[in-house]
Amino acid sequence: MDSLFDVLETNNKAMMSIAITRKGQPLYSRAIGYSWYGPVKTQANTKTKYRIGSISKVFTAVMIFQLIEEGKLQLTTPLSKYYPTVPNAARITIAQMLNHSSGIHSFTADSGYTSWLTQKVTPATLLSKMMPAEFEPGTQHKYSNSNFVLLGYIIEKLEKKPYAATLKNRITGKIGLKDTYYGGKIVAANNEAYSYNWQGNWAPDTETDMSIPGGAGALVSTPADLDKFMEALFAGKLVSRASLTQMKTVEKGFGMNLFVFPFKGHTAYGHDGGIDGFRSQAAYFPADSIAIAYTANGVNTNLNNILIGVLSIVFNTPYTVPDFKTTLYKTEELDKYLGVYASTQIPLKITITKKDVVLVAQATGQSAFDLDAVAKHQFKFDPAGIEMVFDPINSQMTLKQAGREFLFTKEK
Repeated sequence: MDSLFDVLETNNKAMMSIAITRKGQPLYSRAIGYSWYGPVKTQANTKTKYRIGSISKVFTAVMIFQLIEEGKLQLTTPLSKYYPTVPNAARITIAQMLNHSSGIHSFTADSGYTSWLTQKVTPATLLSKMMPAEFEPGTQHKYSNSNFVLLGYIIEKLEKKPYAATLKNRITGKIGLKDTYYGGKIVAANNEAYSYNWQGNWAPDTETDMSIPGGAGALVSTPADLDKFMEALFAGKLVSRASLTQMKTVEKGFGMNLFVFPFKGHTAYGHDGGIDGFRSQAAYFPADSIAIAYTANGVNTNLNNILIGVLSIVFNTPYTVPDFKTTLYKTEELDKYLGVYASTQIPLKITITKKDVVLVAQATGQSAFDLDAVAKHQFKFDPAGIEMVFDPINSQMTLKQAGREFLFTKEK
């Protein structure tokens, strides 16, 4: 495991923290990279706290099920009881919000969302952005952050206190999660990590105002706390066995609000998260009594491949630690790849340019990204699992991603 994280850190592939436990006992923990990357850098440690994005939804779901068990709410309760102005509110149930079959529009999908995500926003403003409805309740499933922002508001209405206070009373204080709480403005002095993206160096990412994500993504935590949370959830310390069964019962890919993560004969339940430059995942393997959680504040590779490596090591299956070796080109050697490439297979053009000795790709309507040269004519962009293989003689390029291949031809 150290070999894997050593190579990730050495090659600037990730800044992250991980914790693995079995039956509540630590198996492995490690933090690599920096919690603050500036003129004076602060090294991350295993107590560094990260924004966990959508893993927050599992905490929200737990509190909703606690309220159901106490008779204060039902899975069949209509949203109109609390927020009648939301489109289709009278036909949307708590259950449909938990498993993303409500049809409520996710405001984070709006094209203009990035223009206001750093600003403090009122609940009334967010409610106005949750329309129109995308489909009739219960007719399909589509992930929507709006569902859990509303569930967070409902928790506040029922408890008559802020989400943060209810979280402490019902979960974090109950099971001793000392490093998990509702986030605010990031405070480096509190060992909270900022997030970054790779631009030849780690550059600061945005900082979402935490008035926005609420019950959908506003929590801060550590991998050790996330492991403890998942263990407590599956040990029946937070909700009943019946409620847990409902949480992990998958319908068309969605649970209430746990997802299934299979790995070579082993099955985990959990959730991943992403907010700004932060990425995270928390998972529990009930049959193996193993909890695994990671939090990242900078990613320059495919995180799924890292997790496959971690799980391979944990379950003692064959795995080769990547070396991330790159091929060095002189700037003039890259000229044969430059140009605009089009494909008859997909309606997308890719423009290839260069910055000194680095090849840069930019697809239509998307941000540019640097390519790593890994072999002759072969380049990769690991964060998105993209591989480009050039054929300069025939003025062609093959794009490989997610097991699919697309042939592009350079325009004259």
